[in-house]
Amino acid sequence: SLFRLTVKRLFSTSHSSVDSKEMKKFQLLAHKWWDEEGEYAALHSMNDIRVPFIRDTLLSMSSNYHLGNPLSGIKILDVGCGGGLLSEPLGRLGASVTGIDPVEDNIRTADRHKSFDPVLAKRIQYKCSSLEEIVEESMETFDVIVASEVVEHVADLETFIKCCFQVLKPEGSLFITTINKTQLSYVLGIVVAEKIMGIVPEGTHEWEKFVPPEELERLLESNGFSVKTVSGMLYNPLWGSWSWMESTSLNYAVHAVRSGARAQSHATDTLPETDIQQPSATAGTAG
Repeated sequence: SLFRLTVKRLFSTSHSSVDSKEMKKFQLLAHKWWDEEGEYAALHSMNDIRVPFIRDTLLSMSSNYHLGNPLSGIKILDVGCGGGLLSEPLGRLGASVTGIDPVEDNIRTADRHKSFDPVLAKRIQYKCSSLEEIVEESMETFDVIVASEVVEHVADLETFIKCCFQVLKPEGSLFITTINKTQLSYVLGIVVAEKIMGIVPEGTHEWEKFVPPEELERLLESNGFSVKTVSGMLYNPLWGSWSWMESTSLNYAVHAVRSGARAQSHATDTLPETDIQQPSATAGTAG
């Protein structure tokens, strides 16, 4: 019955990287995704730098260019896709995009929005799901995973990264954007952005869950990834615009590449040393 299914889903996500408190927060704002002046304005303008970052990084790694559709033939998984703010521009660049999000209303909003564009309707599919729930059916399926403004909301970051390893093809790319855990990010990201200026809805972030780049790099390198780029990002609330900067003390973006070794069949296994090509990785680092 539907009721049993719902209970089963709720139960299964409680043992995953999905945090139910976080889900409730986003549930309440699900109808606001496409309001460019609203709660998600900063994410809309972040597309101005995160889309070219993803596009240009992927183009620099590839030898075949499709004019007008530079990402054609590339399979992208957008984890925590929300209302589809990043899935859509990636689809417009020719990629075939799967967007997943555990909040059903986010997926409903994303589906409705893409349905207005027949090209996107074909290129993007959305699914209400956590990352863990698709691992079994999606082993080594995707060329690219994008997790933009997501890792600061997950319950267990290492599990999340292990799952990314599982569903990426060997040599596949992982793109992450998130917030550093510094005094500055507390003051600007929470006090100023949430409480004073209202750029972000109050309660969106918990500083304890912010991830320092050193920590993210360590987790990536010890779970089969090679970190290629870490770049600082700066939001200017006066102009509502983003730019790249040297310092990673606030927001930052990471590009990492999955090692060439084959994934194992169970996401919960720790990876043996032979599966990992990075010298910095040792077996048994899983917490």
